[in-house]
Amino acid sequence: MAFDEVEERYRAPALDKGLDILELLAETEEGLSQAEIAKALSRSPNEIYRMLDRLVRRGYIARTTTDRYELTLKLFALAHRHAPMRRLVSQAMPVLRDFARAAGQACHIAVYDRGEVIVVAQVDSPSYWGIAVRVGARVGLFDTGSGHILLAYATPGERKLMAEEHEMLPLETRPADLEARLADIVKRGYEQMESRQTPSVVNLAVPILGPHGSIIAAMTCPYVQRLDSNSPDQQAVLKHLVASGAAISANAGGAEP
Repeated sequence: MAFDEVEERYRAPALDKGLDILELLAETEEGLSQAEIAKALSRSPNEIYRMLDRLVRRGYIARTTTDRYELTLKLFALAHRHAPMRRLVSQAMPVLRDFARAAGQACHIAVYDRGEVIVVAQVDSPSYWGIAVRVGARVGLFDTGSGHILLAYATPGERKLMAEEHEMLPLETRPADLEARLADIVKRGYEQMESRQTPSVVNLAVPILGPHGSIIAAMTCPYVQRLDSNSPDQQAVLKHLVASGAAISANAGGAEP
């Protein structure tokens, strides 16, 4: 049997139609109307109505107040749940351990998932002192170093969707100066902010980037100043953190910010 005959035999028109819509929306930043989608795919508006409805109900696309359709971050979240996420953690753990030893501080890696920031890997400080955030913890998007990094390096479309998903959850409110702060983060390549959860802790955070500069995760150190040891100061720890984030990014196929 010829290849074309096999391909035709196992066609799944409804699946093809759904994938065509997802691939089309992935190439646009401002969304498309039902008529625009139909025209781009050479189909009638009625032909794709049911598929659009199902994709909205399943959370893969969203319908805006202006009756346009946009991708949500559900595909992004699915892509980072299993093997890729395990691979990231596996590649990152040696670097996290090296950082903790060199800096004398705890550190963790966090990713974005449906409105929340989730810690997926963590290493304790090698000393008796340190602030650790356990694996599986959910932390704020707008009031943590990890959240700021994930927002700063997201595309404008991704950031808009992240904010919309976050607003559906009973978490912290969005600060008024957020956009300016995110722009500054990208310029300098890191976040350095006092913790809004724990006194005397400074959140140091850097991006972990994948291919084409896409943001994969944030590496964060909840820095605690030690008065009874010769451990590295905050700026030295930040330097270690920037180098560690770049190393993990390189392992993930990305580049330095």
